[in-house]
Amino acid sequence: MARTAPSLGLSLWRSAPFGRPLPLLAGLLAACLPLVFLHVRYQPSLEVRAGSTVVGVQLSDLAILAVVGAGLAAALALGLSPLRTSLPVWGAAAAFLVLVGASTLHPLAWRQDYAFLTHLVTALKFGEYALIAPALALLLRRRWTLDLLVATVVAWSAAATGWGLLQFLGAVPGFEGAGAGRRAPSFLGIHDLAALSGAALAVAVAVLALGPSRPRDKSVAWLAGVAGGLGLVLSAALAALVGVGLAAATALGVAAARGALVARRAATLALLVGLVTAGVVLMRSGDIGDFARFLGLGQRREGGVETYTQRTLLAYIGLRIFFDHPLTGVGWQGSGEPESFRPYLAAARRRFPGAPSIAFPSAAHPWGVQNAYLQAAADMGVLGLVALVAVLATSFVQGARTARQAPRAVALPTLACLGWLLVASGTWNGVGLVAGIPLLALTWIAVGALAACSALARQAGDGRG
Repeated sequence: MARTAPSLGLSLWRSAPFGRPLPLLAGLLAACLPLVFLHVRYQPSLEVRAGSTVVGVQLSDLAILAVVGAGLAAALALGLSPLRTSLPVWGAAAAFLVLVGASTLHPLAWRQDYAFLTHLVTALKFGEYALIAPALALLLRRRWTLDLLVATVVAWSAAATGWGLLQFLGAVPGFEGAGAGRRAPSFLGIHDLAALSGAALAVAVAVLALGPSRPRDKSVAWLAGVAGGLGLVLSAALAALVGVGLAAATALGVAAARGALVARRAATLALLVGLVTAGVVLMRSGDIGDFARFLGLGQRREGGVETYTQRTLLAYIGLRIFFDHPLTGVGWQGSGEPESFRPYLAAARRRFPGAPSIAFPSAAHPWGVQNAYLQAAADMGVLGLVALVAVLATSFVQGARTARQAPRAVALPTLACLGWLLVASGTWNGVGLVAGIPLLALTWIAVGALAACSALARQAGDGRG
């Protein structure tokens, strides 16, 4: 009988000089992952002109292509079975990406000013990052591969926090307005540092909730708690903090469902999250106070842009765009174009009379909606919003079920990865749908890792784990 492609691929891999493929491929993943969590200003890049649009190829793009290639190699050598346990997730992801493509094309039929080539490039990069998820599902086939992924995230978070601390102290220069005593972007960016730090903190939360399954889990949890907590305080992103709160609540719920909830560990978890929350609120006290004054609680200050006032203003414009284009939206990334937001500027100025002119979007400062969920609705209509939520929801449901039911060796990394998904979901409330950023990578890493956890849990249930 002729060999199937997977068995033939496995035979070729094992006859190669480097032997079994999984350690090599997992090592490649660990080497490439930090490059994805790196701001574009710190990456070498190549710019290619395509008509009126410049296409930038960064080091992170090459890292993603290497991870996708490793996933394909794993599929050839070891088969596609890890994908079969997550069909609802892949269906939701495919539907979302199809809608991204459709919303990039349909404005050509009714808008002459739509920057099609520019938005096509961002749509393709969005799709490129989505390939991380199935690649990870194919690569993370053993518990030790999950441990390697978690350790890489925690270690890179520690490095990012250390650099951010130096920026906060004024020892090294920053960007995005960073300086001594101010919010630190590290080498990622404010919200991306928050997402990575929140992901590390979620590892500590998972260990505190379920307890360590092996001695080294305690060391990882200590590093994750310190690096993640301090990094989140330095970034001071409230949206990511919301995600951490959801991760903590979910972890406690899973621990209770498994009968593993211990009062001492739960109290330590609550103390850790409480300390981080206090630190973030202290760092953002000025912005929170400005927003309170905007709501009428106290005397308002005159002057610069108030962060949460502007976010409310931009959300109002995004909702107006969605209400007028509920079915199709205005096209992928279209909500940031002047032709889309200009009709609502007069109403926005009447509704927010105290906001400075710079807070309103303009051709020079498009700003965007700055909320992924509202932008999905404004750009792609109600189906786009539903598809985005479906990706996150199906992955969450799968991860929560695995964390409750899987053997403890699999449940612990599953709970950590579930925390990554919730941190990313929370952080998207403060960031628009920007292609090529670390937050987008973390989202798809969480989706792929949870799919891998589900496959490992099934293997364990079948007696093959």
